[in-house]
Amino acid sequence: MTTVNIQNIPVNYNASSPSLFTQFINWTKDQEQNRLLWVGLIIAAHGCILTPITVMAVLMGGAPSLSLVVLAIIAMGMALVTNLAAQPTKVTIPVFFLSVLLDVAILVTAIIQQTL
Repeated sequence: MTTVNIQNIPVNYNASSPSLFTQFINWTKDQEQNRLLWVGLIIAAHGCILTPITVMAVLMGGAPSLSLVVLAIIAMGMALVTNLAAQPTKVTIPVFFLSVLLDVAILVTAIIQQTL
């Protein structure tokens, strides 16, 4: 007597890799052990480097735009509030990068206004 053994082996193969956003969020979650370093870096970078340079560039442009100065302060406030609220790094790091992007956009706008 012969025995036929049929096995159903489920094969789940996913060839796609995680998106860049997913990889970034996973990296920010892995940075939780360096949380204090990120808090210090974010507050020092905004308070001592980014916001003073941005506000100075706007004010040195001749006719200062109050809305650009307010946006620079809001960008610093975004990063400051998320850190002071003790949010996890998966929140604070993306907010920091967003605020840096906002500062760069303000600088570009101030430079364009100076050339016109």
